[in-house]
Amino acid sequence: MSIQTTSKVPMVLLLLYVAEALLLGIAPVDRGVWWAENLTAWIPIAVIVLMYWRGIRFSNTAYCLMFVFFALHTVGGHYTFEQVPIDGITRLFGFERNHFDRLCHFLVGLFAFPTLEYLEQNNLVRGRRLLCLLTVMSIFGFAAIFELIEWCYAAMADTQSGTLFLGSQGDVWDAQKDMLADGLGAICTTAAYCLVRHPTKPKEENNES
Repeated sequence: MSIQTTSKVPMVLLLLYVAEALLLGIAPVDRGVWWAENLTAWIPIAVIVLMYWRGIRFSNTAYCLMFVFFALHTVGGHYTFEQVPIDGITRLFGFERNHFDRLCHFLVGLFAFPTLEYLEQNNLVRGRRLLCLLTVMSIFGFAAIFELIEWCYAAMADTQSGTLFLGSQGDVWDAQKDMLADGLGAICTTAAYCLVRHPTKPKEENNES
């Protein structure tokens, strides 16, 4: 049985995202990249909305975590991830590249939280250890699939848009590092989930209004 979310939090977050997407849709750096990046957000958002409509719901915490990713991802779509204006942070830490894309890849791991929530609430996996392992590996698998999608787009698009979409910034190991960031995010999120959602607690205590 899925978590019943009766508050207005999911709807408020959706409206905030729509407002952000419309605002950042104005004069993006590269319209082709904007479409490609935003489609990778709109498709999962549509799935989440459909799940909500069909009664498959997550906690407010899970929705907030997913919103953080989508909000920052949309910023990257407007500027392209390579050109998001965080030069001050880059200089402060002495980075050789813009790491906004790495941050967003790490935040992909936040989706481990709703995944764990759904699997555990519906008793689809026996045992916390196996549950955590499968969740982390699923994020790693998704990360690999997304890198393949990036490669396909870069191969089909024009040179400039393809390069901006990849955002590799000259790093030949960019894809591998992105996948590692996704996985590390999933590991951290899974650890946090296990700390805040003890398996011995009744399910009612995990429901959030």
